[in-house]
Amino acid sequence: LGVTEAAILMHAVARLALVLHACVTLPLMLRLIGGISPVRWAKAMAPALATAFSTSSSNMTLPVTLETVEQRGGVSNKLASFTLPLGATVNMDGTALYECVGVIFLAQYYAGIDPQYTLTLADQGLVVLLALLASIGAAGIPSAGLVMMVTILSALELPVEGAALLLAVDRPLDLLRTVVNVWSDCCGAAIIARSEGETAPLAAPLEAPG
Repeated sequence: LGVTEAAILMHAVARLALVLHACVTLPLMLRLIGGISPVRWAKAMAPALATAFSTSSSNMTLPVTLETVEQRGGVSNKLASFTLPLGATVNMDGTALYECVGVIFLAQYYAGIDPQYTLTLADQGLVVLLALLASIGAAGIPSAGLVMMVTILSALELPVEGAALLLAVDRPLDLLRTVVNVWSDCCGAAIIARSEGETAPLAAPLEAPG
């Protein structure tokens, strides 16, 4: 594969992984742990998710997320004001997933040129750990994940200029991973609210705004 074809393939893999995490993993956690309908919760969180998609920034979306979770989701201000700002800072699972896919893609690309860049199973485990730590430290601004990927590449002694290969597909993926980050924060707030004994989050059908 050429560089362009490889980047397109990486984009497809990252998109599929983000969709699976957002549409399978998080809804299962909502249903099994929180006892909340994922479909109804997603409909209630629509304003926050739409804002995340348009801004590509979980920090800029935070005021909308707070208002949406409290007013449309029924989570108390006490829990929402604690869990959501914390989530916008450290709960970047969409970003971590993207960094894992991106780094492994670049490692495989360079391994085709020089076998010394082949990642062992232990190296791949290190990628997961570093992606988790890097996503926690990433700023909630557009393309922050791409910047933090350079740190992971450097730690694995992979060519850091490889991050430039992902520039063409980073912007559309940035939209998606920000939505996943915010959706995860919203799910986390609902689950914690239920674990604290709150019954308001979507206990009744969502009412139309008055």
